[in-house]
Amino acid sequence: MNVPVRVVSAQRPRDVRFHQLHDADGARIQYRKVCSAEGEEVSPDHIVKGWPVGEGFVTVTDEELEALDPEATDAIEIQDFVDLSEIDPLYFEKAYWLVPDKGAGKAYRLLVEAMRKAGRVAIARVVMRGKEHLVAVRAVGDALAMETMLHADEVVPQADLELAEPAPPGPREVEMAGQLIDALTTTFDPGRYPDEHRARLLAYLEGKAEGREVVLPPKVQARRPADLADALQKSLEAARRRGSEEASA
Repeated sequence: MNVPVRVVSAQRPRDVRFHQLHDADGARIQYRKVCSAEGEEVSPDHIVKGWPVGEGFVTVTDEELEALDPEATDAIEIQDFVDLSEIDPLYFEKAYWLVPDKGAGKAYRLLVEAMRKAGRVAIARVVMRGKEHLVAVRAVGDALAMETMLHADEVVPQADLELAEPAPPGPREVEMAGQLIDALTTTFDPGRYPDEHRARLLAYLEGKAEGREVVLPPKVQARRPADLADALQKSLEAARRRGSEEASA
């Protein structure tokens, strides 16, 4: 089965990005490529790619890299179908929408409905921008979503982590932690979690741009609780208050 589609990014980064400026005159700072040995600027014609080996480097040309690139193809080659619950979110990287190409609407709709009915996710390979990616394709509503994935050796295993081994929590602490989870459990709605830091930062920048006096919020020093059970009790009470306020709103 062949369904022509176009790949459209499903993410719209909205980070607040700054330019580097000279504080004396406000001019933008330029990026210069300087040789670390000679301290002189190097033209692009004399810059090569190097891969670290021991204390040195092995150099490669663009022609060598092009010869090793995966074969260019527009196909998303499905290899397996699996249950979404079997994929740990650690493996997901970047999301895209797949939209039907001209004349592919019926076949696209058929694939969406078949995948939705099966409740499966397709594991596939695709070449984008000269690089082969492992991807997961799944039905989301009336559309197909594609998410690039990390390979197995790109996820750090827990065996490599330095996990502390404190004394196990007591039964009362476990019970209170469960009550706290229950009190905060709700139906997932992404609109409930706006980027509050970005909103504060933009409001501050807009105020400065308009010449208004903007007061910075005071820094709150986080303190570690001395007693875990006491901290859980306070968190549980706060969660219950929040739930009551939302219910009465």
